[in-house]
Amino acid sequence: MKPIGTDSRILSVAAEVAKSPEQNVPIILLKINEIINNTPLGSSELKKIKQDIYCYDLIQYCLLVLGQDYSRIQGGWTTISQLTQIVSHCCVGLEPGEDAEEFYKELLPLAAENFLVLGRRLQACFVNATKGEEKDELLHFFQIVTASLLWLLGGHVQLIQNVLQSDHFLHLLQSDNVQIGSTVMMLLQNILQMNSGDLLKVEGKALHSILDEVISKLLSTPSPLIRSTAMKLLLLMAQSHQEIFISLRLSPCYKGLRNLISKQGIGTEFSQELEQLIGLLSPKIYQEVEEQKLHQAACLIQAYWKGFQTRKRFKKLPSAVIALQRSFRSKRTKILLKLTRQKEENDLRLQLQIERQRAMRLSRELRLSMLEIVHPGQVEKYNQELEEKSALIIQKHWRGYRERKKFHQQRPSLTEYKAAVILQRAVLKFLAKCHKKKKLSAPWQGLQELTDTHRVQLKQQVDDYIRRHPGSQMSDGASKELHAQAQERLQHYFMSRALEERAQQHREALMAQISTSIEQLMKAPTLKDAEGKEPELFLSRSRPVAAKAKQAHLITLKHTQAPWWKKLGEGPGDETDIPKDELTIELGTLFIGGTNPLRELP
Repeated sequence: MKPIGTDSRILSVAAEVAKSPEQNVPIILLKINEIINNTPLGSSELKKIKQDIYCYDLIQYCLLVLGQDYSRIQGGWTTISQLTQIVSHCCVGLEPGEDAEEFYKELLPLAAENFLVLGRRLQACFVNATKGEEKDELLHFFQIVTASLLWLLGGHVQLIQNVLQSDHFLHLLQSDNVQIGSTVMMLLQNILQMNSGDLLKVEGKALHSILDEVISKLLSTPSPLIRSTAMKLLLLMAQSHQEIFISLRLSPCYKGLRNLISKQGIGTEFSQELEQLIGLLSPKIYQEVEEQKLHQAACLIQAYWKGFQTRKRFKKLPSAVIALQRSFRSKRTKILLKLTRQKEENDLRLQLQIERQRAMRLSRELRLSMLEIVHPGQVEKYNQELEEKSALIIQKHWRGYRERKKFHQQRPSLTEYKAAVILQRAVLKFLAKCHKKKKLSAPWQGLQELTDTHRVQLKQQVDDYIRRHPGSQMSDGASKELHAQAQERLQHYFMSRALEERAQQHREALMAQISTSIEQLMKAPTLKDAEGKEPELFLSRSRPVAAKAKQAHLITLKHTQAPWWKKLGEGPGDETDIPKDELTIELGTLFIGGTNPLRELP
């Protein structure tokens, strides 16, 4: 159910998202950030705006965008980081109302999962980046995403258990980079400070993985910042939960942990936390020194070796799989493209061959049918007419060749003439423009000052005009009635104009059809000279129109395919002659209008 009294800015953003294409949606959603920033914090107006954003599914749109590939989104990581801030600010302090179950069980877990996935993508990009500026920018975006996740968890504490149990969070925690690792460790510390009770609700395997990673960071990382954060985390976990404290002291997995931690040294910047942790982990019964050394050495070697093997396997596996997939898909695409092209070429070649054979067969059948119709005594006459037609065709081709040769000889002079005309026209336009600029830049000489007598005369004329044309006064009711009449007449005018435009278009279409038919009939041979089934071709109104359209289409193709130097100086009315064979090769028996060939005899 849509809310009543929705903010017009939210309605505008929702309308733009619904009407715009997919690639423009992320940029439109960034307008929500401006709306939220311009609203006072903690006000009822901000709560109403968040409810409107949720009711119009704008938060869902943001989550859909966050699930896409960042390279396809306009603005890249900048847009994505701003969208995470929008989602976290809109979800915190939101009262969903009737859709509370869907909001808490589906939307919030999906938002937290998307934030973790974005963090992993940023971590991968940060590791693969080579430039220092690019690394700093990616680290800044990673910190924005983690801050948005922390803000979301601060408003909805029930999501902490989902985040701690997520595999994406564990992968982020296992990062070897100092900057990424310190950011994730600070995130975990802030989460536990908000609500450390959710740590015990995490499954045993996930809890031990987090604990192992924190201990690994404390023992093997050379960075003082990560070691200090890991020390504080381990101390916080041990002091807050008795089960974790007992596991650290008595579990075989953490045997010798106290001695390893004590070797970190006293006098460092976190010596106070180190002393507290050593005091907590002091065992009641000390084992022998040799066994502790052997155990510590074995644990350290196993930790280093397992960490090295795991990191090596995680680094090589994605790159190998991606390279294999890319090679296979590229090879398959090339093979399919080659097969498709070969098939298209074979089909086109076969189709052209079939059309040629069909045209030749129809021509021969037409000749045989005409020979069967002709009386034996008229065969000589028919042969003579055929020779005359052949002679006419030869003459036509010779005359065309001769005229084209003359035209090509005269074409350079014609081109020079047209070029001279174009240059003259350009020079005249330039001179006219310069003359116009001179007129505009001429100094203003001012107006002639009015004398007292002329001023009195003008005032008398104005007073006389006002006296002769007094202003009319009209009441509000009369003005509204006049306005309604004007609106009605305007509506009637627009309706009648639309009908007239449709009628005019219909008349123009009919006139074009009639002119095409008249042109084809004027160029058609007489009934006396018509042969075969040519008269029957005029029974269909679409065939002459199709022939004319085909001719115009071929003329356009010839003109577009010609080189630019042949089209230099041509006007819009210049046309290219199209041979009759090119028109009939696809239309089959379609009649092409033309003059009577017998009339071209000299």
